[in-house]
Amino acid sequence: MAQFLVTGANRGLGIEFVRQLLARGDRVIACCRHVARASELNRLSGEYPGHLKVLPLDVAEPRSIGELAREIDMLDVRIDTLINNAGVLTPGEAFGAVEAKSLDQAFATNAAGPFLLTQALAPRLADAAKVIAISSGLGSIARAARFGTPSYNISKAALNMVVRMLGFALAERRIAVLALSPGWVKTEMGGAGADLEPAQSVANMLKVIDALHFDADNIGHFLGNSGNAVPW
Repeated sequence: MAQFLVTGANRGLGIEFVRQLLARGDRVIACCRHVARASELNRLSGEYPGHLKVLPLDVAEPRSIGELAREIDMLDVRIDTLINNAGVLTPGEAFGAVEAKSLDQAFATNAAGPFLLTQALAPRLADAAKVIAISSGLGSIARAARFGTPSYNISKAALNMVVRMLGFALAERRIAVLALSPGWVKTEMGGAGADLEPAQSVANMLKVIDALHFDADNIGHFLGNSGNAVPW
């Protein structure tokens, strides 16, 4: 039975990770900004007593990250897999009208947040643990073919560098760090026209996560939900 911590756990891919992890018998700490409003998480907490703990976290706020780290210390929990899933996307951005606050929010949530959270929780990561950052093919510089969702794309490219840096920082403890693209998924962020249902995307990603192990020759790499390498 493994201990997971999932951010952005109240909707989309996050809640699907929680559902599937609980269904297979793992323990989950599910983090979201507003615990009282997370009705599905609270329902699952009753359905899986002792296996799910719901804690508040705003990954864009360093103070919130510090409070979560202190809570984890008090719980005396060892984390086997940290899934940095929380993310934001500003729709409808057009060149000439991209706002600084959109870039700031995207960087704070999509790149700085996962870095600072992993850093804060590093003492609670088990040796040979796994740190996963849910990235995106839109963060691939090599794949960029048009101007679109710039705040999101730029911040996800930054997240990929975060993964590389964390990979080197945690290598001594043989902690595997991975940027993982979920594909184009039918969530609030991905839209109804996307290719994949959340359940399929998460099932695919869990196969990749389960097979992941530390590799000193391949630190902080970038994979798709089928385990294929994604170009930086």
